[in-house]
Amino acid sequence: MKGDASTSAAPLKGLGGPLRSSEPARALPAVSPAVHLLEEAADLLVVHLDFHAALETCERAWQSLAEEPTSGTVVEVKCSLCVVGIQALAEMNRWREVLSWVLQYYQVPEKLPPKVLELCILLYSKMQEPGAVLAMADAWLQDPDNQGLPEYGSLAELHLLQVLLPLGRLSEAEGLAVGSAAFSEEQREAVLQAVCTARQQLTREHLSPQEQQKLSQEGSFSHKLMSLLRLLRRLWDSAASHLLSQPFKKSLLAALILLLLVLRFDPATPSSLPFLYQLAHLFRRIQKATLSRLYPLALRD
Repeated sequence: MKGDASTSAAPLKGLGGPLRSSEPARALPAVSPAVHLLEEAADLLVVHLDFHAALETCERAWQSLAEEPTSGTVVEVKCSLCVVGIQALAEMNRWREVLSWVLQYYQVPEKLPPKVLELCILLYSKMQEPGAVLAMADAWLQDPDNQGLPEYGSLAELHLLQVLLPLGRLSEAEGLAVGSAAFSEEQREAVLQAVCTARQQLTREHLSPQEQQKLSQEGSFSHKLMSLLRLLRRLWDSAASHLLSQPFKKSLLAALILLLLVLRFDPATPSSLPFLYQLAHLFRRIQKATLSRLYPLALRD
């Protein structure tokens, strides 16, 4: 189980790295005991690897914050304390307590900081229990106050890919992708493609082996057909580019020769009459020679 704990903490460390003792000091002025406790908790977590003591220090810092008025500094300190506490619980293989531990301080999911919600989604998705965070993420995303945050789009995409799709909630995922204005066109296209792939995979799982083989053959035929069409398109593009790449002088010369031929064969042109007479005479000679070979007796009579 200890190995699972270290594995569960791995994605949390990759989100930008665990907190260093110097980071809160740079970002937050030391105006309250909670700031010193946050720095101490980060040292216990990262340097001393004392996860139990780090969690207890975070809880003491939360108690000291309860006596202070709400401000920007207090909000940032609370978020940082949650990040340290979540990592400490994950390292101790107590990741199932993360949601209850976080909600005892924020009371409702809608008030969670985006960073804290992101850590919860990644943690429970890593431990293959995305259903535990489903209700919390849905409540947060549906709150009007959160929909104006800059992190809303990335959290909606994370919730869709890491929670809804693994749970098979394809209709909800598609509705979120289409109905949310937080997605860009590229994000919406990528998400809808992921939903389509998941739906095809789910359909294959419910088919019999014979139906799966037939579907695979149809997919192979479609793939070959698309490959053939792409090949034909490349050949057409190559031929067109080759024709269009001829020098302009050659094209102009061909047009000039064509113009001269048209004038030469124009019956209304006086200079063309001798040529037409010669051509008609040559045609009669060819006709006579051909008929003499086909009907020799008739011609002799």
